[in-house]
Amino acid sequence: MLEITSTPLVIIGILGTVGILLPIISIARKEQGSNTFYAIIAFAALIVSMGYVGYQFLEENVSPSALFAEDVVVDDAFGGFFAIAMLIVALFTTVGSFNYMRKHNSPAVYYSLILLATIGMVLVAYSTDLVMLFVAWELMSIPTYILVGFRKKNPSSNEAALKYFLFGALSSAIIVYGISLAYGLTGSTNIGEVIQGYSTLDPSMLPLALLSVGLFIAGFGFKMGLVPFHQWLPDTYEGAPAPITALLAAATKKAGFAATIRIVILGMVVLHLDWTLALGIIAVMTMTIGNIAAIMQKNISRMLAYSSIAHAGYILIGLAVAPHSSLGLQGSLYQIMNHAVMKGAAFIAIAGIVTTLAVTHIDKLKGLGRRMPVTALGLVIALFALAGVPPLSGFWSKLMLFGSALDAGTALWWAPWLAIAGVLNSALSLAYYGWLTRKMYFEGETEKRVIEPKSVMAIMIISTIFLVGFGVYPEPLIKFVELATPVLSLGSMP
Repeated sequence: MLEITSTPLVIIGILGTVGILLPIISIARKEQGSNTFYAIIAFAALIVSMGYVGYQFLEENVSPSALFAEDVVVDDAFGGFFAIAMLIVALFTTVGSFNYMRKHNSPAVYYSLILLATIGMVLVAYSTDLVMLFVAWELMSIPTYILVGFRKKNPSSNEAALKYFLFGALSSAIIVYGISLAYGLTGSTNIGEVIQGYSTLDPSMLPLALLSVGLFIAGFGFKMGLVPFHQWLPDTYEGAPAPITALLAAATKKAGFAATIRIVILGMVVLHLDWTLALGIIAVMTMTIGNIAAIMQKNISRMLAYSSIAHAGYILIGLAVAPHSSLGLQGSLYQIMNHAVMKGAAFIAIAGIVTTLAVTHIDKLKGLGRRMPVTALGLVIALFALAGVPPLSGFWSKLMLFGSALDAGTALWWAPWLAIAGVLNSALSLAYYGWLTRKMYFEGETEKRVIEPKSVMAIMIISTIFLVGFGVYPEPLIKFVELATPVLSLGSMP
């Protein structure tokens, strides 16, 4: 039985209360409250929530690794790890919206939707029941559909929201079908009991079990942006409000990975399924298609959207080899935390550029290093960290990911080729990251400095400290990853 002080319940209480109150306050004040007023309240709620997650870790009140339980949610280190990553991105999005929302109406509804979506993302990571996971999934998805189309009079935003909603509804239907099969085969929706039930299935029922696992991969693959479930992503990122792209790229993708690890990867282990090659092929396709498409983009939001697809492929390397290397899941979790900061900072930098200069075409970014020096520097550091350039934090997570593929080479002959594909794709990504850096620093001679949004500058400074600090001294973050990594065995089943 969960205690009232457990992390998921406290986060629901804090973010849910504030998220519901913000529109009510707006109605009571007849929208007299300024954008800053609502933003500060949302920011405070996220800070308190993150502080509580950190407090629970410091007091050792969480289970040391991902466990299954009879309750619908469990307060474990795995869920806490994802909660911190998602709350960081939600904070980035909220702070990055300070200036952006000054030009738009309904700030109370906007920040309320961010908080409600964050509850859904966090609950996905903590869920140990398929029905609870689906409810959390929808709580995450529905507010983001609205946020993507928040600029109602903008045709591009409307198109992005429609594409996102249609693909999202399809993915939800696929997940529900997978849940129905799992319940029909095992008589339970508890994830631990479902996985145990799968391990003792009659051989004649195994095809249906395989189908349910495949449906989960397809449904979650939509949010993760895996090929071939990625078609919605570039258009949605281009048309969404600039700060919301950070929430989509750096946070909602993580919910997909959290669900995949809890259900699919652990299910693979107990079912003794050889899905590793299929996941490896998807990883290579996702990395390669994402990077090649990114090189051809002229819009910076679309470029980083395809880059985000490529990074889903990197993370999938660790999941593909997880049953054969202890470094697999660790590398994936490490990359997930780094990616939350790297991609979140990059998209918030774009939000600052859009708010200040109203440009997104890469050719219009000439001389950005002189016009917006702090934003440009933060963006470049985030991009180089995404490419895995030392001594930034992204280097170590990619090293662990590619090392896990090499480590699995004794059991999987093709695993080292995953590492080679990852290294080649990382080198390929430097082509467009370097091109963007060249535009910002080595082209354009007459540009004058403009006033940068202070909120965006703050995020650039914080993200730079994170990426450089944990790049120079990665030990604390690596230990945190080791604590949160689940044990791939039946020993943790209820």
